[in-house]
Amino acid sequence: MGLVPECFITEIVERDLKEGKYAKLVTRFPPEPNGYLHIGHARSLVLNFGLALDYGGECNLRFDDTNPETEKEEYARAIEEDVRWLGFTPTRVLYASDYFETMYQCALVLIEEGKAYVDDLPEEEMSALRAQGKPSPYRARSVEENLELFERMRRGEFPTGSRVLRAKIDPAHPNFKLRDPVLYRIVHAPHYHVGDKWVVYPMYDFAHPLEDFIEGVTHSLCTLEFENNRAVYDWVIENLKGKCGLPTSPRPHQYEFARLDLSHTVLSKRKLIRLVEGGYVSGWDDPRLPTLRGLRRRGVRPEAIVEFVRKTGISRNEAQIEMDLFEEVVRDDLNPIAPRVLGVVEPLKVVLTNYEGEEWLEAPYWPRDIPKEGSRPLPFSPELYIERTDFSLNPPKGWKRLAPGQRVRLRHAYVLELEDVVEEGGEVRLLKARIVPGTLGANPEDGVRPKGVIHWVSARHALPVEFRLYGRLFRTKDPEEGGDFLQNLNPEALVVKRGFVEPSVAQGPKDTRYQLERLGYFWQDPVDSRPEALVMNRIVPLKEGYKA
Repeated sequence: MGLVPECFITEIVERDLKEGKYAKLVTRFPPEPNGYLHIGHARSLVLNFGLALDYGGECNLRFDDTNPETEKEEYARAIEEDVRWLGFTPTRVLYASDYFETMYQCALVLIEEGKAYVDDLPEEEMSALRAQGKPSPYRARSVEENLELFERMRRGEFPTGSRVLRAKIDPAHPNFKLRDPVLYRIVHAPHYHVGDKWVVYPMYDFAHPLEDFIEGVTHSLCTLEFENNRAVYDWVIENLKGKCGLPTSPRPHQYEFARLDLSHTVLSKRKLIRLVEGGYVSGWDDPRLPTLRGLRRRGVRPEAIVEFVRKTGISRNEAQIEMDLFEEVVRDDLNPIAPRVLGVVEPLKVVLTNYEGEEWLEAPYWPRDIPKEGSRPLPFSPELYIERTDFSLNPPKGWKRLAPGQRVRLRHAYVLELEDVVEEGGEVRLLKARIVPGTLGANPEDGVRPKGVIHWVSARHALPVEFRLYGRLFRTKDPEEGGDFLQNLNPEALVVKRGFVEPSVAQGPKDTRYQLERLGYFWQDPVDSRPEALVMNRIVPLKEGYKA
């Protein structure tokens, strides 16, 4: 099986190549550089780049930069970096803005053939007439007048938004998109890539098919919201093929697939901007966000994102995917590569009354079901930290952790039993306990076995850590439930705790993903963590420990 799972698009590609419709497959990933990529874009990335890899073709990264008011060099560079981080190498990095002169010449051809005209109507009036299926009063302008006005538009003689160039198709067409769509508009704003050279800019419906045609794209893959736009796509190509330097054939064809939608988060650029600019998150790389930058900082590997896309497949059926599935894929990706270590998120101190000195135990990094070797020295001393939630004065039925009269085993170490509890202000401050002699790697000789196993760290050797426990961004599966999505933000999407981790973590590479036993998968925050002040992000919790 290739990178792209079998689907209706792979069937189309295989048919077209088998029939010789195209000599070589050429696809493109065409983001607009007006924001950062998110996990929703991953489906298009895997589909376009994956098809090129699977069928020996090419895939370009093309910046669809036709709106100077919202696009930035910062976004373009971030997009390219994210594409490469995900594991894909573009055949070429291209810009729609580099084709502006060709597009302008194509527009002149349409005017000369009586297939486009300059319209002076304000946007509201134009929209009203289109809704009624009525023509603009400027539709009957002569070719000469339209050519003159369009040239003056290019020279910057008219203010922003005062005139547009429209295709002359059918003002009452059943497909609303074909009701004389706008091809060009006036925008007096500098462009991040081409500067102040242009003040007329092509609309998406005009630029997109021309970009594909110029680049030799064979299969133009879009999400379903562009299905109705396909009629304009075809109209532009059919009316311009063989003209203004474009070939007659082969021509590109557009196909649509369902976009990726994920529960408990938002993938709308408008909503993501509200979260960032409103200060609800720390920035575009906040690990709570579904942006590729956020997921990357959180510690999710690119391999997991690609596998998630493959697992959810490519279809034409819109469906929301459960966050549970994404988390499962991330866990499956981390499980065989994350060494097991011990850490305590909410520490409770335990003083051993019958143990002195210290010893270094040899603890394996890997469980028996992972065929890897490796271990680390694990210090043991008279003062330990255990997880506060692993102790109860009044345990419920079935409790398998530490409690009065109930033994537990310390992971990789001895069996522990409680002797005394020190309380202050109604809160447990300290435990006094003893290790059962002879229980290192063995059961107690008295036959009273421990109820369960808990994790711990040596207080003398442990490294202090700021733990950032990331959860789901929204409390509800559908963030829009009940109205404004901001009302459903999860206040526990980030919980900060100060705890400890075993000292071996200081010796490993900074980008190592660890499983902190019984707690989840963690790695050092790539921005804030320093050797003298560790910060560890929880990438994903262990399945059994997650609370929605």
